[in-house]
Order: sequence, then structure tokens, then C-alpha cells
Amino acid sequence: MSYSIDHHINLSSPPTRVAAQHTDAAAIERSLRDPQHFAAIFDRHWAALHAYCTSRAGAAGEDLAAEVFRLAFDRRSRFDRRAQDARPWLYGIATNLLRHHFRSSQRGERAGRRAHALAQLQTSAQPLEQLEAQMLGPQLTEALRALPEIDREALLLLAWAELDYQEISRALDVPVGTVRSRIHRARARVREHIVMTSQGETQDEQPA
Repeated sequence: MSYSIDHHINLSSPPTRVAAQHTDAAAIERSLRDPQHFAAIFDRHWAALHAYCTSRAGAAGEDLAAEVFRLAFDRRSRFDRRAQDARPWLYGIATNLLRHHFRSSQRGERAGRRAHALAQLQTSAQPLEQLEAQMLGPQLTEALRALPEIDREALLLLAWAELDYQEISRALDVPVGTVRSRIHRARARVREHIVMTSQGETQDEQPA
């Protein structure tokens, strides 16, 4: 079976969106006087952040998503209100939490189970990989997993979180040029991985 990268995961161009009538910056500003106004940020962004965290971390993503909003609430006075949309800020917090989660898991007792799950990817995806495998297919899932962490984060923020390059720059706190380089490198490596895998499958299918 062949896989179209641009079909399964949008690698071609950043998405466009319609601006919200009431900005996140305004809600956060109001929440500094009345904390209840921060509920607007939760209502607008919980579903997307929850989906992003659980798709990457399985069941643990539920707690990670909740932690994103807890930290965001505690740090809301630091939000740069010149940025009307809070999504890059929230995804930046999520990225750091996910990074810490994965690194802690590798150091803990789950490291062995995770390694076994990766070895069995083709036949029994574990929670961390299950949604990726369902959405993308095993070839693309494996290709994404083979990417360096910093490249994978940038690519997933573009393709899954639907941030544009400027927003990814703010989320990861790196220059836009660095974001472009990481995404370009990630796209190239994903395509190369899938082409090589497909060629290998074709050779295996040829009669001896």
C-alpha cells in the first residue's frame, strides 16, 4: 500500500484561519482582574490541546493537557498580550510538558515497555502510537518517530496543531528561519524514509 504524505499529514503549506471575534489577549487581560474570565481560554482551546496531548502521549495526555491550562493560568500575567491568539503560547507549554514526559519515561521503569512497544509497532500499537498509526499508517508513523525530537515537534505543530510558521516560532521560542529549516528537514526525511520503505516492500514482493 502506498502512502501520500501530503494526504495523511498536511506538509504542503501552513493553514489559514478566521480570527476570533473576541481575542485571547483580551480574555487574559480581563482574567488578571477577575480570574473567572480565564475560562474563555479553556473553552476555546481545551479540545484541540487535549487531542494534541493524547495523540502524542496516550492516556497520560489527559493529565498533560490539564497541566497546560494550570500552568497557563498561573503564568497568565507573563502572556505577551500583543499576540492576540494564545494558541502558540499554550502549545509551547504543551511541547515542554510532552518533552519532559517522554524523557522522564525513558529514564523510568516504562522505558523497557516502550522499547518493546516500538519493536512491535506493526502488530500491536501501544497508547502512545495508537492514534498516530490509525491516522497516518505504519509507514508515516515510523518515519515521524525516526525524526530528531526538535524536527518532529516543529512538524507536528504545523500539521496537527495547525500553527503557522510565526506561531510555531513563538511556541518553540526559536527564530522563524529555524522553524522553516526544521520543517523542511523533517519533510525531506519523512519522504525519504517512506520512499525507501516502499521500495523495500516492492523488492520483497517480487518473486525469487
